[in-house]
Amino acid sequence: MSAERGSTTDQGARAVADGASRRPVVLYACVHNSGRSVAAKVLTEHYARGRVDVRSAGSEPSGTVNGEVAAALARRGLSTDAEVPTLLVGDLVAQADVVVTMGCGETCPVFPGRRYLDWAVDDPAGQSLEVVERIVDEIDRRVRGLLDELGVAVVDES
Repeated sequence: MSAERGSTTDQGARAVADGASRRPVVLYACVHNSGRSVAAKVLTEHYARGRVDVRSAGSEPSGTVNGEVAAALARRGLSTDAEVPTLLVGDLVAQADVVVTMGCGETCPVFPGRRYLDWAVDDPAGQSLEVVERIVDEIDRRVRGLLDELGVAVVDES
C-alpha cells in the first residue's frame, strides 16, 4: 500500500483545470535513478502514450541504468536507451503534480500543493533478473493504478 503526504487534491483534475491541454506531471524518484524510478518512468511513458509528462531523478544518481532493469524492460519490448540518471533537484519537484518516491525518503524536497506517494518497492541493485522482473511487475501494477487515479486510460500495445 502506498503512503501519501501533502495535498489529496486530484492532480489530474488540477492539470485539466489549469488548462485543457496541460498534461499531469509525474516525477519518480529513488536514490540512484538507475532502477525503480527508471522502470516507473519507462512504463508510464509506454502506457500513457504522451498524455502524462513523466520525469525521473535520484538523490544520488549513478552513472548508468541498472542492467537487470534494462533487461527486464527489454523483455517487455521497452528500451531504457534514452534514460540517463539525473540529480533530484527542487525544480523537478516543484514542477510535478505527483511525486512518487521509492526509497529516497526525506531527501526528496516537499512543496505545498503536490501529491506525494511513497511506494515501498525493493531495490533491484544486485538482484538476479528473476527477482528484478518481479520488482518491475510490482512497479507496473502501481503505475497502472496511478494512471487510473489520474484518469489516464492505459494503452498497452506492446
